[in-house]
Amino acid sequence: MKKFIVTSIALVHLFILGIVQAGADAARDYISIVGSSTVYPFATVVAETFGKKTRYKIPKIESTGSGGGHKLFGAGVGVKYPDITNSSSRITKSRLKKDFKNGVKDVVEVKIGYDGIVVANSRQAQVFRLTIKDLFLSLAKQVPVAGDTGALQPNPYKTWRQINPSLPDSKIEVLGPPPTSGTRDAFMELAMEGGANAFTWIAKLKKTDKKRYKVICNTLREDGAYIGAGENDNLIVEKLIKAPEALGVLGFSFLDQNTDKIQGSFINGVQPTFESISNGSYPLFRSLYIYVKKAHVDNIPGMREYLAEFTSENTWGDEGYLATKGLIPMPGEERRHYRKVVEELTPLTLDDLN
Repeated sequence: MKKFIVTSIALVHLFILGIVQAGADAARDYISIVGSSTVYPFATVVAETFGKKTRYKIPKIESTGSGGGHKLFGAGVGVKYPDITNSSSRITKSRLKKDFKNGVKDVVEVKIGYDGIVVANSRQAQVFRLTIKDLFLSLAKQVPVAGDTGALQPNPYKTWRQINPSLPDSKIEVLGPPPTSGTRDAFMELAMEGGANAFTWIAKLKKTDKKRYKVICNTLREDGAYIGAGENDNLIVEKLIKAPEALGVLGFSFLDQNTDKIQGSFINGVQPTFESISNGSYPLFRSLYIYVKKAHVDNIPGMREYLAEFTSENTWGDEGYLATKGLIPMPGEERRHYRKVVEELTPLTLDDLN
């Protein structure tokens, strides 16, 4: 009898714990955000402002990288999955298809502004004047044989001067983001593909042999010239200070916040500035996004209010507080478009990504 009573009490305790756990899983009183390390500082400022201005808790934001964020965000619907993911590159059609397959049917895309991809170095060193062709030749695993058309060779370049006689005679050492980073995706598209296209025969491959084209443009050398430095651009800044001969690939906002320590290289004759990125003259610029799970908007407290704060003119406008943090504002018409998308929660379709 005593054994039966003890067993019954234990079962009751387990039942109660199960109810408590189920209750915890069924509700969440804060917004969960993951994604891009580039968007992270902007989202954090918005979250803190939102927390001060409203009765809601400050959202929890994790810097997972754009790729990691999309994977977490698109894994399913429900409180154990993130509500929003930040991204420094646009979602791909294949990724959105995976979201749909996992039950994440209504994904709202909100462009929040623009950013530049910066190739920076320590202010203690000489400022670099690079072309996107220089960047391709410095970092591609295989590069064209001089004077040939169609032949490749393992990258032979050890110093910048071997690529371009106007550059310093220092070894090629570039610190950059990992494969999960949207910054890396943008750099590969804008710098590596752009630089490869300087060779006519490679540019033609984009139409005649797209697979080979992608391999040539998107395969980085593995001999130490390119060093994966993690998702945190602030760590790249610190490493550049300690290694004056190295260059680093990072978002413009991190340059903008550290101009006393690092400087941006000229790319195709244009230095990265707020103005050159705004007017499109700087060649390495990209769009920044947040992606919202529509199914969570009316189930997680404060979602509508957070989105309203992010899309306020006081936030992302020409004189908004995000501009002081390095975000390049969109033109007014574009801001009005995305504000309407947020108000109506218009979901993204596969056709939108064609």
